[in-house]
Amino acid sequence: MPEGPSTGHSTGTNESPSERGGIWRGIRTLLFGDEQEETLRDRIEEAIDEHEDEGGKAPAGDLAPIERQMLRNLLHFGERDAGDVGVPRADIVAIEETTSFDGLVQLFAEAGHSRLPVYRDELDTIIGMVHIKDVFAILATGAPQPETIAGLIRQPLYVPQSMGALDLLARMRSSRTHLAVVLDEYSGTEGLITIEDLIEEIVGEIEDEHDDAPTALLVPIDGGGWDADARAELEDVAETVDRRLGEVEEDVDTLGGLAFVLAGHVPAPGECLAHPSGWTLEVTEGDSRKVTRLRLHPPRQLAEFEE
Repeated sequence: MPEGPSTGHSTGTNESPSERGGIWRGIRTLLFGDEQEETLRDRIEEAIDEHEDEGGKAPAGDLAPIERQMLRNLLHFGERDAGDVGVPRADIVAIEETTSFDGLVQLFAEAGHSRLPVYRDELDTIIGMVHIKDVFAILATGAPQPETIAGLIRQPLYVPQSMGALDLLARMRSSRTHLAVVLDEYSGTEGLITIEDLIEEIVGEIEDEHDDAPTALLVPIDGGGWDADARAELEDVAETVDRRLGEVEEDVDTLGGLAFVLAGHVPAPGECLAHPSGWTLEVTEGDSRKVTRLRLHPPRQLAEFEE
């Protein structure tokens, strides 16, 4: 017996992806009305979801899993802003403008970066950047070393943290500037972004032979404590260690930022900081500019319970 016309409801399991997408759009229109018109972005993401739900090996010529992930990243790239991307303030490696040329060379060797921001007196006053190729040109040719690094300073971009990632990428390309200083609402330094950081938002992490092998940011130790990298995200700390460690009113995202908030200054190695939850943050590594590693000591009750 021939099949009758579709009634818009499916009772079988052989619907095509386009039919399932049509059903979903119909339900959404019923719930939210016509004003929730589906965008091209929505349709592309639905198509990716439906394709992945089907499982199985993709036919020849179809999008590979890594391509689908890159496409997803690209679809949401425009939703991110400069405050979401790049190196947070706590992780910035910078050099003071009065540093000697030898000191600049040494810091380049230690940091492994191709560009270093230059600040005046404090990190909130970044006046420029130095590119390693300008330093290498002096060393390679045997030219006289400059008395100061002033002649090597180039201008980076200065952008508000609210600038969209897509606009920032376009601006960096048009200006041929590969480093941007992200400013907070008070014109202080919020972070740094390179053009590589923006590209990684789409294609994923890019590592080269100079990058260190990834290490765990949170490592449990005896007695209920943790050894922690200062770059550990507070969201991860809250999920892995104690949710109370992620509850902070100030705009900080990392353990290093939390340590700065608790101390009111850049804490030195050996300094112990009490957290309202009862945890103690002990700074184990760092310098005058930032904290790099900490040890988390649990509240007394927790430590005694686990002994």
